[in-house]
Parts: sequence; structure tokens; C-alpha cells
Amino acid sequence: MLSVANLEKTFHTQAGDVLAVRDVSFVAGTGEMVAIVGPSGSGKSTLLSLLGLLDAPDSGSIDIDGTELGSLSASQRTEFRSRQVGFIFQQFNLIPNLNARENVELILEYANWPKEERSERAEEMLKLVGLDGSKLERRPSRLSGGEQQRVAIARAFAAQPPLILADEPTGSLDRATGQKIVELLRRTATQQNATVLVVTHDDRVAAQADHRFEIEDGRLTEKP
Repeated sequence: MLSVANLEKTFHTQAGDVLAVRDVSFVAGTGEMVAIVGPSGSGKSTLLSLLGLLDAPDSGSIDIDGTELGSLSASQRTEFRSRQVGFIFQQFNLIPNLNARENVELILEYANWPKEERSERAEEMLKLVGLDGSKLERRPSRLSGGEQQRVAIARAFAAQPPLILADEPTGSLDRATGQKIVELLRRTATQQNATVLVVTHDDRVAAQADHRFEIEDGRLTEKP
């Protein structure tokens, strides 16, 4: 479960202070998919960075499965992020000289999974997202956009983190493939007991989430 309370973040620039996230509070349950929509510059990326421990808030709290992130030291934050948060990027961010299975294994290595379990777990996750056989041995350049996104999803879920953050996960895909990816995210969230938070410009993606929020000028509002 993800619980956010009174979160704020200000950036200090030459042009003046910019309050990027203003008093944001919300709760997202295990197995749920949450969508956040909003125009460019509305605070979406900043909020994602705060939730993913890539940046620290000025005030407020973030609790992931009972751990309040503000209580962690810098080294503990790094360790927590590698084990408890999975990232899905718009441009996939796969390692080009590693094949599909190795890309997933790498995140398990970072999460300190036993070496003898990594290959089996990677293949299990890739099969879950619909990739198996010879495709496991293919490098990203030999996979379609939809297949690369499936590898990225398998990689994000592989270490069983309670929180998955997805930045425009369908932005580079055609409509049909994007729909399959959204369905896959929802299904995998349920099967892996994870909370999935999706930042998107696509209202069709947002409409399929369990909860839909809109952010504008750093303020978050839940939409029906």
C-alpha cells in the first residue's frame, strides 16, 4: 500500500521559487492501479521522483507498506529503492547489449537475489508478460516496441516490489499494443500484490485505472 500525506516540494530558481508539489495526499491499495494525468509542467514528474526516492520532499510523508521514507538514511533510501520500487520508463531503458532474460536478471542482481534463483525468476516473469522461447535470448534491437515494453514490465515486477512507478508506459506504442500493456499492468499488479502508479497523458489509459487523479500547478485532485 502507498500512503502519501501533505507532500510538498519547492524548487528555488533564479526566476523565483516554484512550488512543484502542493499539499498532495492520497492512498493507493495493494493490487490497485492509479493514474495521474496533467499537462506538462503540472508536477507529474516531480511527484514521480519523490515517490521513487529520486528526490526528497520539503515536507509531508510517503509510506510504502509500513515504511515511512522520511525515516530512512541516504544509504537506506538507496537500498529501499532497489528492493521496494520498480520503474517502467517510457523509452524502456533496456540495456542494449543484454538479452531479454539478462535485462531482467540484472535488476534481481541489484536487489541481491541469490544468483542461482535469478535466471529462473527472470524466465518466470517474462513468461508472465507473454515472452518465452527464443525471444528470451534476443537483445532489445531484435524485439518490437511492445515486446521491449513487456521486458521492461517484467524487469520492474521481478524483485516483487510493493510499488511500481510507470512513466507514460504506452506513450511510444500504438493504440492496440498500448491497450495490451495497460491490461498487462493491471493483471500483473493483482498477481504480484503490487501498487501500480501510472503517469500518463492518455485519458484512455487513465480511464482503466482504479483511481484517477489530475494534477495541475502541483495540486492533486481525484476524479470520478
